Amino acid sequence: MNSKFFWVMGTVIMFAAGPAYAGQAMQMWSCGMEDEMTEKDVEARAEEWLKAARQLDGGKNLEAMVLFPIAVNASGDTDLIFMVTAPSFAEWGRFWDVYPDSDAAAGEDGGMFCPDSVLWEASKVKVKAQ
Repeated sequence: MNSKFFWVMGTVIMFAAGPAYAGQAMQMWSCGMEDEMTEKDVEARAEEWLKAARQLDGGKNLEAMVLFPIAVNASGDTDLIFMVTAPSFAEWGRFWDVYPDSDAAAGEDGGMFCPDSVLWEASKVKVKAQ
């Protein structure tokens, strides 16, 4: 068979199957806390933020988690990690397009500062049945 056929079919399959196997979007911010903030305060702020974020286009299915360190080797100025996940990068993109001008973005200040972040593609590990 012609090698062009395999290239074309491979490309078609890659684009068709890609969305089915794409992982979820996960953004993690390294945050610091002002001295007067408590863990309960941080959790309350995270809940307020998530409630506002879910009102935005692409935000309906967002999930959030606050990670407080228990044992640390070297965390620098990081007091906590704020993690937000979206089921797909398409939803994350729609959310991020409208986020900067939103109430959720306006409410970012307030006892925490999160200058650094990383966007990850999360892929759940599954164990096949024996």
